[in-house]
Formats: sequence, structure tokens, C-alpha cells
Amino acid sequence: MPKGLYPTITLAVTGSISAYKAADLISTLKKRGYNIQVLMTEKATHFITPLTLQVLSGNPVHLDIMAEDDPRFVNHIQLGKQTDLLLVAPASANTIAKLANGLADNIVTGTILALPLNVPRLFAPAMNTKMYEHPVTQKNLKTLKEFGFQEIPPKSSLLACGDVGKGALADIDTIITKVEEYFNEK
Repeated sequence: MPKGLYPTITLAVTGSISAYKAADLISTLKKRGYNIQVLMTEKATHFITPLTLQVLSGNPVHLDIMAEDDPRFVNHIQLGKQTDLLLVAPASANTIAKLANGLADNIVTGTILALPLNVPRLFAPAMNTKMYEHPVTQKNLKTLKEFGFQEIPPKSSLLACGDVGKGALADIDTIITKVEEYFNEK
């Protein structure tokens, strides 16, 4: 669907075991009337296939910052222009670090850096507790917040690695609530 008919959410899926939850997230958002553009890092494709997210979103999944499907547009710039709200879920420690330091070496980070400054940015971290609590990650989270990103904090849970602690992706309902709060305020 073209921008304008329904709000367009650009969902960036990064390399975390909880990437599989993007399927439920997309399905729920679509049922609520949102247009979903999906960006995936290469590492995210190890956890869930782009085809799954393409079928659920009804849109192509963007994987490569160098892929220019339409010669009239620079893909990562055009994707940013079509975005009403950015949601990074799950946001891996690696992607958080890249964004906090201005690196743009993949479709996710390149598109996010090219977003117009007025586009709201939500991110939902998901990683091991030790990674989340590490001082470098905490510094990067603080930097993203200073840049206007809003964190949807991870929850404490039994993690995929078997550890128990804070780092599990927030519940889908919590993420959806944060998205809808933005559009309801608008």
C-alpha cells in the first residue's frame, strides 16, 4: 500500500533469537490497519526467513543496502521518506552499538540514519542479560535516547541461552501498545 492510505511502520528486524517474534508483530500490526515495510539485517535472516515476513507484511523485505530496485530512487533514502514510525524489534546489541556510533553498513542502519528527523524511533532491545547490562551497551542505549529514540525495555525472563534475567524482547502486546500510543497522540 502506498504511504497515505494507512500509517507506514518500518520494522527493522535484527540478529536476535527473538527475531521469530517479528512474524506475530507484523501479523498483529497488519490486522490493526498498518502498512508494514520490513528491513532485515543478514544476521536476522538466520532466525526467520524474509519470505515469512514478506508474506505477512504483503510488502518486499529489504535486505541489502546496495540493492536498488528502482533506478529513480536510492532505496534506503526512499524507505525513510515512506516511514511514519520506525520500530526496531528486536534490537540486537550489535545494531544498537552501530546506531549509537553512526555506522551505516547495512539496510537497517543506513535507512535509520537517513530517516527524516521528525520520524519517531522506537526500539525494543533483546539480548542476554550480561550483554544488556554491560556498561558499553548501557552507554549506547543512553546515546540512542539522547538522539530521540524511545526504548521499549526488555523484560526479565528465562532467556533462550538458559540464563534468567533482563534481556527478553518485550511482549508483543507491550510493543503494540507503544506503537498505538504514538498514533493515538497524533
